[in-house]
Amino acid sequence: MRQLSELDASFLYLESETAPMHIGGVYLFDASNRNEPLPFSTFVAYLRSRLHVVPVFRQRLKEIPLRLGRPYWIDDPDFSIERHLAYVNLAEHSHQSDLMALASKILEEPLKRDRPLWHITFVDGFTLGDERGGRDENGVRRKLSSDPDLEGEHRGSEGNKGFALIVKLHHAAIDAFSGEEIIGKLLEYTPEPRPIAPPRPWQPCPEPSEERVMLQAGANLLRTPLQVTSLAMTAAEATARGVIQKQLRKLPLPLPLFSAPHSPFNRQITANRQIVATTVELSRLKAVKATLGDVTLNDVVLGLCAETLCRYLATQKADTDRSLVAMTPISVRSSSLRRATGNQMSAMLLDLATNEPDPARRIRQIHWNAVASEPYREAIAADRLTEMLPSTMLALSARLYSELQIAQRYQPVFNLPITNVPGPQVPLYLQGARLVRQYNTAPLFDSMGLVIVAVSYQGKLTLNFTLCPDVVADGMSLPDLVEESLASIESNAPNVEPAENGEAPREVTGQSLTDEALTFLEGALRKTLKRFRA
Repeated sequence: MRQLSELDASFLYLESETAPMHIGGVYLFDASNRNEPLPFSTFVAYLRSRLHVVPVFRQRLKEIPLRLGRPYWIDDPDFSIERHLAYVNLAEHSHQSDLMALASKILEEPLKRDRPLWHITFVDGFTLGDERGGRDENGVRRKLSSDPDLEGEHRGSEGNKGFALIVKLHHAAIDAFSGEEIIGKLLEYTPEPRPIAPPRPWQPCPEPSEERVMLQAGANLLRTPLQVTSLAMTAAEATARGVIQKQLRKLPLPLPLFSAPHSPFNRQITANRQIVATTVELSRLKAVKATLGDVTLNDVVLGLCAETLCRYLATQKADTDRSLVAMTPISVRSSSLRRATGNQMSAMLLDLATNEPDPARRIRQIHWNAVASEPYREAIAADRLTEMLPSTMLALSARLYSELQIAQRYQPVFNLPITNVPGPQVPLYLQGARLVRQYNTAPLFDSMGLVIVAVSYQGKLTLNFTLCPDVVADGMSLPDLVEESLASIESNAPNVEPAENGEAPREVTGQSLTDEALTFLEGALRKTLKRFRA
């Protein structure tokens, strides 16, 4: 029995019908080197033999009555792998665009809480490497993704020689970094299929009694008295919500707390999702880094995202005078840590310098903001923040932030999350089928209709855009904008003068605001509840 951290639990409480809190992935495999297509039954047997490397796959949540404490992970005595797997054979003449449309629909559905929080859909019957995305309303053909690897080497592979895995893992169990570790453990590093071993014997630990759970919750309350405040707010939430909303609308929110500019991304989302992705060579990004000198590869990736967003905003005729602010998660996972799952992250608010017209010089500005500028020097320790504020209180604050449309009435705290996850640079295999591409998604939440996840694999970087199509219009234009942006950066990089020691930025417009914003919301909610009691 292992209790969720405050950060892990917050993803459970933040989940809603329009905002499922799972991390997703679409993994494409080329099975042309196999003598026969990989049967679904073989995949099931293979996965069953690998369950021991990911213990959370056989653990479900144990809730504590009245939310007196955070849930626990316990062994699921009724675990059945079949409840977590599905098989889909796409119709004849289906293409990769049909696979991605299917994945978007699957990833819209929340995971069921009565079982371990993961699900995998095995898909075959599509043509690997066909990137057709249909036509837009003007009859212009759209590409789902720009991927030279799939368009070249694998074009012509028979559809039944390829397959895909659509994976959902709840954010309460993993973060994006540990998700990559899990996939690496489940796959193989050699093209020769290994014999599938019988599954290791597994005996679930007995489920703890309700009395044991309540006693443990009581002990935790004594150690963290602030949880009592959280419990009181949870109990009063149903009847006090209207009063809280009325009172908060009267509060003069200080605008400096919400200093990110308005953007098309910061509107209320719906349950609809769209996955858009494109791939670029890592060698091109490394060449830009070498040309600019005193920057990191991560700075170049952020600069590419910033230029793509600038060009997208221009196509939407949106205001680009003020710089966008991104929230960038940072892994604090140590190789010495034994816990391979869960969320071990920090986060930083970062000015993307989108008001700098030169896309190459902007990369140096981003580097300065991330490393040298005082407002960004210290990352926000997410686990430390949630230790001070209970997860239920954070979730209530986030729901009120959404329901009161604070991001629309005022300025948002940040415009979008951007995560850069380094992946393996050697090929991975599943029973002789090579992983040729992966597309990764992250959760959206209200007032955040776009998130970017950059994942590197085998010398390539895939930029994954998870978006709500009802908020982010014409998302299918993003792959072309990425290519145009990288070409512009490459052409401008040689003209950027070398950085001087102590060089200051042109302008610093943002600051690290999350601690202040959450402290303000916490105080506002406490005062409102106090008035309600009076």
